[in-house]
Amino acid sequence: MRKSVNNLKAKAYLTDTHPVWCPGCGHFLILHTLAKALAWLKIPNEDIALISGIGCSSRIPAYVDVYGFHSIHGRALPLAQGLKAVRPDLHVIVAGGDGDGYSIGGNHFLHACRRNMDITYIVMDNEVYGMTKGQPSPTSKPDWESKLAPHGTGIATFNPLGIALASGASFIARGFSGDQENLTKLIVDAMEHKGFSFIEIKSPCITFRPEEKEWSKTIRRMNTLPTDDPIEAVKTIHASDGLDTGIFYQAELPVYQPEFTEEKTLFDFEKEFEV
Repeated sequence: MRKSVNNLKAKAYLTDTHPVWCPGCGHFLILHTLAKALAWLKIPNEDIALISGIGCSSRIPAYVDVYGFHSIHGRALPLAQGLKAVRPDLHVIVAGGDGDGYSIGGNHFLHACRRNMDITYIVMDNEVYGMTKGQPSPTSKPDWESKLAPHGTGIATFNPLGIALASGASFIARGFSGDQENLTKLIVDAMEHKGFSFIEIKSPCITFRPEEKEWSKTIRRMNTLPTDDPIEAVKTIHASDGLDTGIFYQAELPVYQPEFTEEKTLFDFEKEFEV
């Protein structure tokens, strides 16, 4: 990891490792947008930690020149919260996909929103399990037909923004990988917000969902200011067809940050359990 100074450009936040995503994947744009946001914020590399789970999107710690941890499936959020608890000085970012975050990691998502720790959670949503060859994900439409679900799932689509609001997140937004200008601003706003900041980023999977290329024509920016009224936010979230981008909700809520009065080693904890 290179030592940082305040005049770093976006490329200073990228490693020399070439991403292994499919050509044309929306995640490439998210990677470079994240680097632009970090450069705009002028945060030293060594003051940032990027935690991920499992999936195509969760490979991103290898490509960002900050402290990174590639965790196990669905468990990125509890690991990130543990890190933030003991290292409140770090800017903690969590990255994952719709399968990793909303399926096996769904329960952790609820309680991370509820705790409202000062971390930023980025979910790259392509409405499919891309790394495991195209199964429907929690955000796939119930009538989406694939080789693995030829008649669709018939199951109601998971609503991440609605769940985040109901669970207590204090910053809720949606972005699009193809709109780098707006997405950069969303990431900057999320990282400057004090509390649990959640951004759902629609990111086309052109391999298993080639029809998502049309998102570049149908996704639109909201022309409204963020609200701190959960009643207004829930109306906007549930009225959206999933193609609106912007900040749906932003409020000042109590931030959970445990205080430690003493430092203990693993040896100290073992001694407490001796019989």
